[in-house]
Amino acid sequence: MTKETKTLILLHSAVFLAGWTGIFGRLITLGGLPLVWYRMMVSVATLGLVLAIARRLHRLSWKAFLLIAGCGGVLSLHWVAFYASIQASNVSVGVACIATSCFFTTLLDPLINRKRLSWAEVLISFIAIAGVLLIFSLDVRYRLGIALGLLSAALYSLFSLLNINVARVTGEDSATMLLYELIGGVILLSALVPFLPAADIVPARGDILWLVLLGSVFTIIPFLFQLIAFRTLSAFTVNLAYNLEPVYSIAFAALLFGEYREVGFSFWLGIALIIVSVLIQTRRVMPGKRIE
Repeated sequence: MTKETKTLILLHSAVFLAGWTGIFGRLITLGGLPLVWYRMMVSVATLGLVLAIARRLHRLSWKAFLLIAGCGGVLSLHWVAFYASIQASNVSVGVACIATSCFFTTLLDPLINRKRLSWAEVLISFIAIAGVLLIFSLDVRYRLGIALGLLSAALYSLFSLLNINVARVTGEDSATMLLYELIGGVILLSALVPFLPAADIVPARGDILWLVLLGSVFTIIPFLFQLIAFRTLSAFTVNLAYNLEPVYSIAFAALLFGEYREVGFSFWLGIALIIVSVLIQTRRVMPGKRIE
């Protein structure tokens, strides 16, 4: 089994686990910002403890810390917009918007990394975008959720590209990168939380278990796998694979919340196009299948 194949398996395992994160947006009663704040604090405590036990916990130089923590700040804003999108619409609409991340990556990558535009990636992006446009034919009630979802996708694309460059510059391993990115996110959100009403910050008793699960199992494992994938695959490939996240989330939401009653034929046709775009890009990055 080649390195690329192993990495793709890890990547798609991460996407499957990430498909559950949208469900927590319905289960947890907190708003987007406090939800992500608690999620990241749980993740920092869990991952920090694991690294300490494994004796892999170490301090960074100030330059490396600022670079990695800055990526974490972008990540935290992505998550805030993501959960706000779900709460303003539903799980299906919120996660479907993430499919536009490949489009934003196609636009941002040449600007950030000064590389030539890949027309193959542009064409694949438009297949995914066509699917998203079909999904957007939903009721106008979801306009706010869609707008927040698009913002979330753009921030995720920016995080992906910055993360690759910062990992290359700092040379830190994936677990260390994730820990200090989470710390950066906690610092940023801690500066914003005081502006919220006190009543909006306190979690309900039923939220605590979901926050612990979300911040540990469903954050650390998929994100470690994802950061490993970034070291072998392009940001476009990783982001496009994450277009399958809405497929998993929608399936879980249909089973748990009956959301299939809220969407129609155009929604499912859009999901089919998103899956096609992922399959095409997966074939492109398999050994011996690369095309430009």
